[in-house]
Amino acid sequence: MTYTIKEVANKVGLSAYTLRFYDKQGLLPFVSRDQSGYRAFTDGDLHLLHTIICLKNTGMAISTIRQYIDYVMEGPQSIARRRQLLTAHRDTILAQQARIMTNLQEVDYKLKLYSDPHASDLVHEELAQAKSEKHALGLADPFPVTE
Repeated sequence: MTYTIKEVANKVGLSAYTLRFYDKQGLLPFVSRDQSGYRAFTDGDLHLLHTIICLKNTGMAISTIRQYIDYVMEGPQSIARRRQLLTAHRDTILAQQARIMTNLQEVDYKLKLYSDPHASDLVHEELAQAKSEKHALGLADPFPVTE
């Protein structure tokens, strides 16, 4: 079975414009054309497109995705290079995930603070500390007067 670009766009949640852009960027050399010259996607093409979308969604540059697709098009002799490229990308994703988790901890801390029944007192205390620190260092108080 084959799918049109519009059908594929609906299936994968991208616009036909984006799919055409990916094709122009060299990311879809595996997609064949029918007798009328239209792109004819197969189920196998959709699997590889899913990988492309995954790589894009995890921050891989188009040029690096193109390199990966070039390796795919070379066949089995490029498996080691594919593994190396994906291992490096995985390491990047894990580092990004660690940064996100650290930031999530800060957000969770603030949510816990603002959910405390004494949140107003705690925020006033934080503000007083910040103002005191600015004053001790001879810096202007950037905080509006609050009472």
